[in-house]
Amino acid sequence: MPTEILMPALSPTMEEGTLAKWLVKEGDTVNSGDLLAEIETDKATMEFEAVDEGTIGKILIAEGSEGVKVNTPIAVLLEEGESASDIDSASPAPKASGGEDDPEQQADTSAPKGSGSGADTGADSTTAAPAAPRDSSGERVFASPLARRIAADKGIDLTQVEGSGPRGRIVKADLEGASAPARADTAHADQAAPAGSAPAAAAQMPAGASADAVAAMYEGREYQEIKLDGMRKTIAARLTESKQTVPHFYLRRDIRLDALLKFRSELNAQLESRGVKLSVNDFIIKACALALQAVPAANAVWAGDRVLQLTPSDVAVAVAIEGGLFTPVLKDADAKSLSALSTEMKDLAARARDRKLSPGEYQGGTFAVSNLGMFGIDNFDAVINPPHGAILAVGAGVKKPVVGKDDELSVATVMSVTLSVDHRVIDGALGAELLQHIVENLENPMVMLA
Repeated sequence: MPTEILMPALSPTMEEGTLAKWLVKEGDTVNSGDLLAEIETDKATMEFEAVDEGTIGKILIAEGSEGVKVNTPIAVLLEEGESASDIDSASPAPKASGGEDDPEQQADTSAPKGSGSGADTGADSTTAAPAAPRDSSGERVFASPLARRIAADKGIDLTQVEGSGPRGRIVKADLEGASAPARADTAHADQAAPAGSAPAAAAQMPAGASADAVAAMYEGREYQEIKLDGMRKTIAARLTESKQTVPHFYLRRDIRLDALLKFRSELNAQLESRGVKLSVNDFIIKACALALQAVPAANAVWAGDRVLQLTPSDVAVAVAIEGGLFTPVLKDADAKSLSALSTEMKDLAARARDRKLSPGEYQGGTFAVSNLGMFGIDNFDAVINPPHGAILAVGAGVKKPVVGKDDELSVATVMSVTLSVDHRVIDGALGAELLQHIVENLENPMVMLA
């Protein structure tokens, strides 16, 4: 029987991608491991390999097609003895969900168990999805397992949600911005409601103006419409989710850099023969990694119904690229030398700008660093990248007058930092303790080598 080749989930959070290029054509014979196509996700371009052998009987999705949902059939593979005439007569293969078409099934079950990727699902991948709900007439409301779990976590009534998936199925995207019914004065509302009355419809977050409505405001004005690529869509969705669902609070400190700058200059002079040049950012990464070891309760992420506390310090670093940004993760940063961190960071940043990072290199981590000091920004507040527990926003080092221990006025190089913290994971005192360790590490840089 002809076999459908499905759009793969190339990362635990991938929901759709662009079929950038076919590496085979109809009639080609392929073996397991042969390259079939190049798939663009929101972050990278990756090659897709065949898992079976046979002949490409029909290509269903043309190269260059955008927004191809995970598990959508993209081609048909014929076994030996089959021909193209067998394709139309073949019945669709049964789905793993008991006959339902489930475009999120693969993405839902492919997330590594216990990994930080659980933040995009709202629960870890081992949690069973709630049973499919039914409407008031007893008809089943079709929703993917991932959507059912998100609805259960948020208290959303799926009978009030309109699905955009195949045949009206509710998928994760349909729950973006949705929230549980308002709970204010619920005791009085319950007493006033007639017995047997239907529950109130799930409240929806206020949606922004439609594209047509916004365009209408600028009718007669000259403008250029810029199409959103996958990366910009993902940034918009994830950061909107972060600001709407993550209870941020902010802790600010000034850090005197003079000792660090002197120490860095001395180290770079000694490392010059090895071709290593340490940046201030390398010291900041190391300082944060060691601080997470000193305050292990802050080395944690939010995982929907639990907190995951990591043992190693995996620090993500924001890297600006054309059209967006990456946050490659320096794993085990606490255990690596400054020169090793510097070399690895340069490599990750270079490949990030070329969009050559694999998902495993930019997913995970518990903590992030975003440094805009090189752009002359004195201070700013960064948005937490879920599921991280915190992010450190770093400003420029600026010479300022300071008062010394003996009340003497002097000039020092001062860097302002702001720690954005997820209050679900880290409380105020714990966040303050973490930031204190970061400050101490940077103001006394030699301790980071002990």
